[in-house]
Amino acid sequence: MNGIVLLIDHSDLSRIVYHALAKEFRIDVVIREAKIPRSIFLKRRLKRLGWRTLAGQILFAAGMVPLLKRESIQRRANIMQQYGMDESPIPAECITDVLSVNDAQVITLLQKLSPRVIVVNGTRILEEKVLQTSDGVFLNTHVGITPLYRGVHGGYWAQASGDPEHFGVTIHKIDKGIDTGEIVAQASDRPASSDNFSTYPLLQIALAIPILKQAIRNALDGKLETLSAPAGKSKLWTHPTLFQYLKHRIARGIR
Repeated sequence: MNGIVLLIDHSDLSRIVYHALAKEFRIDVVIREAKIPRSIFLKRRLKRLGWRTLAGQILFAAGMVPLLKRESIQRRANIMQQYGMDESPIPAECITDVLSVNDAQVITLLQKLSPRVIVVNGTRILEEKVLQTSDGVFLNTHVGITPLYRGVHGGYWAQASGDPEHFGVTIHKIDKGIDTGEIVAQASDRPASSDNFSTYPLLQIALAIPILKQAIRNALDGKLETLSAPAGKSKLWTHPTLFQYLKHRIARGIR
């Protein structure tokens, strides 16, 4: 078995993770999956959540998120500088683009490379056929404290739920569930008053990088251990609606 493979999406957070890891580890290949077509994405969410929730999510994403991003330009730059993070493009020669991380092409690559560690960030759920392809350990970087804040926007939902001590990140092994794998490491912090929905993930990935690096070192040395889950109810969270966001902003001042 050889080195490390990254399975990522097209996000800035995935680029940050790549550059942070590439400074210390040999990365055999970066497998980057395409964005899910918007029509398919919305159809799946409509089936799962219903039209009222979906409409509220669309209003939040289209109307509020751009405003939050604009007002956070300087704060974002400060976070990037404070933690020395790099979101520049990944060198093209390092990338293998695929439609999905569950494609046969990915399975073939993993079988060929036989990596010791597969780091996952931002992709869709890995199917069992992919997980069974390699004897290496699959590690996911999750911007939330599991199992309390599974799914998406774990930092925001911890704040909005009046649970700021669980604003944090988790590195966990991947199993067939959604963010249900054994916990390898967790870290938490408190965002500044100037932070909001758009900067929370950036703060969380800054927290994740040191513990992800240590988890990789442990895995390469055969010393990877798991932690007990924090007490509390396991819950799968989704994107906030505009109504939910405004409610928590008014009631708790969570931006």
